[in-house]
Amino acid sequence: MCQTITHKKKEIFIAQRNDLEDMWQFPQGGIDEGEEVKEALFRELEEEIGTNKVSIVAEYPEWISYDFPSKISIKMKPYKGQTQRYFLLKLDEDAKINLDTQHPEFDDYKFVSLEDVLSMTAHFKKTVYEKVIKYFKEEGLL
Repeated sequence: MCQTITHKKKEIFIAQRNDLEDMWQFPQGGIDEGEEVKEALFRELEEEIGTNKVSIVAEYPEWISYDFPSKISIKMKPYKGQTQRYFLLKLDEDAKINLDTQHPEFDDYKFVSLEDVLSMTAHFKKTVYEKVIKYFKEEGLL
């Protein structure tokens, strides 16, 4: 599951992983056994960025998969890639991002333009991000 979070200026939230150098991405996370996708969405946001104060604007209509590059797959063993569900979210005005969570995954974040998202995020996720962003644009949401 992965989230595209928009700010009131229609900028996109990305965060820099604290375990991989210069690796920017959307927040993402796993779904626990017995957990619904949207339950996991709000739990993972709270765990990763310290807030779940968001509204769901839209959901990408299907699961999307990608493989890790060999350099990263070594670190992610036994996983070879991920299958994710994507959401477009709007950050509530009173939300406060806090990366100093119980198990921090990110050490920085920023809101960037749609044009900048793809040039700043992980190369192996670009095809997936392009597909999701294109869909939300075609739906008139971005």
